[in-house]
Amino acid sequence: MSGGPGLEFENDIAQLEERIATLERQTDRTEKIAIEIRELRLELVKQLRETYASLDPWQTVQVARHKNRPYTRDYLSLAFDEFVELHGDKHFGDDRAMLAGFAKLDRFKVMVLGHQKGRTYKERAACHFGCAHPEGYRKAMSKMDLAEKYKLPVICFIDTPGAYPGVGAEERGQAQVIAESMFKMSRLRTPVICVVIGEGGSGGALGIGVGDRVAVLQHAYYSVISPEGCAGILWKSHEHAPKAAAALRFTSHDLARLGVVDDVLEEPLGGAHRDHHQMASRLKTYLSRTLGELERKSSEQLVSERYDKFRRIGVFLDQPEAES
Repeated sequence: MSGGPGLEFENDIAQLEERIATLERQTDRTEKIAIEIRELRLELVKQLRETYASLDPWQTVQVARHKNRPYTRDYLSLAFDEFVELHGDKHFGDDRAMLAGFAKLDRFKVMVLGHQKGRTYKERAACHFGCAHPEGYRKAMSKMDLAEKYKLPVICFIDTPGAYPGVGAEERGQAQVIAESMFKMSRLRTPVICVVIGEGGSGGALGIGVGDRVAVLQHAYYSVISPEGCAGILWKSHEHAPKAAAALRFTSHDLARLGVVDDVLEEPLGGAHRDHHQMASRLKTYLSRTLGELERKSSEQLVSERYDKFRRIGVFLDQPEAES
């Protein structure tokens, strides 16, 4: 499928796609036109491969934010069966930026949690553009308790620029509830898999990011802060966001090298926004295989290994040399 409106570094690709579409709309297609279409398609594949093999960090951010990129609800319809959504945090209300519910993945019954951005502007406004409020994380925690009670694995999809920063959210305990969610996930006695499917920004991502396996899609990013936020702090201007993106080391390659994530899931040629079905198939295969590995571990082993895993993140100093 086409990626829709092209990104700023995709001008040549967009021109090729437009030329192919124009030729394919012709009703009196000749052999010469058919040959030209085949040649253009080969050139398109070549350009997509070369372009997406050498994305810089800021271009990766643009791909992760693409308006046609598959969101949590898209994966629920493409990779899962029998999704039953659960609502409310039993304290304040229902946050539409955080999806939660039962689902089936092959032979596994699971609890799915995930950020949701919304496809249209109306949906995006209702979902606060994927920025969850405290009630969203409280909803997630109550569903984690339910999953633990019924011994269901928990699957979390991370796709947020950050937790909602408004006054009301702060008054209702935004920072505390994120910390509580991370603490709860660290002690859950059931398998937990977290996948960064788009943006993984700040504490909003960390709030559902503590798992036995943490994976990231090839062109997603996972960071302590958004590049615009980092640029605003360090250089006092959002214009320096591309420089901040390079400094943050938050691409899938960097995350794997630094040991922040366990797996990187390859995206279809040209990004997940060009082929939702293929990306969903790859994600489903990864989740099913990983659940099969984790189900063989005891609850005590899961919690212990999860603790050790996150304790290792950030260790960068060598052991001090022994005194002579």
